[in-house]
Amino acid sequence: MIDETLLEAEDKMDKAVAVAKEDFSAIRTGRANAAMFSKVFVDYYGSPTPLQQLASFNVTEARTVLISPFDKTAMTAIEKALRDSDLGVNPANDGNVIRVVLPALTEERRRDYVKLAKTKAEDARVSIRAVRRKAKDLIDRAVKDGDAGEDEGTRAEKELDAVTKRHTDAVDQLLAAKEAELLEI
Repeated sequence: MIDETLLEAEDKMDKAVAVAKEDFSAIRTGRANAAMFSKVFVDYYGSPTPLQQLASFNVTEARTVLISPFDKTAMTAIEKALRDSDLGVNPANDGNVIRVVLPALTEERRRDYVKLAKTKAEDARVSIRAVRRKAKDLIDRAVKDGDAGEDEGTRAEKELDAVTKRHTDAVDQLLAAKEAELLEI
């Protein structure tokens, strides 16, 4: 019972770290990458569809991305979605591909992205602490109901704290790496 609780908590914490990593990859840095477009949805035949399902991406230069739609009729919808997104880009359509040139980041915009990254990291930490709190409640309930002994409950809590620390440290490392990437010129 207690081991299952610990394994489930660790699995959920792993997922929280994975979500934080995904969120960080979507934050734009000075270099172009396909992950920046993961949160862009295109109105494709009346339903919101992720851009990555509608096109292939080719990073030709540090700040230029070529987007090749699989369906050429969706080009205007893709262009509109890119303009409306929070990426701050102005796509150019040449009939076959959409060229997206990312403007150079200003110092102010870099600071805004760092703040956004810190917010995403704090969200991940809150999620990890919520998983810890729930697992601790389950362990306490097992000890109270007599399903586990006091010593086993104490050992499980220490193990849970170690797992929680390991995962929050992982989020902090991801944040530090993203911050360094954002602030490099």
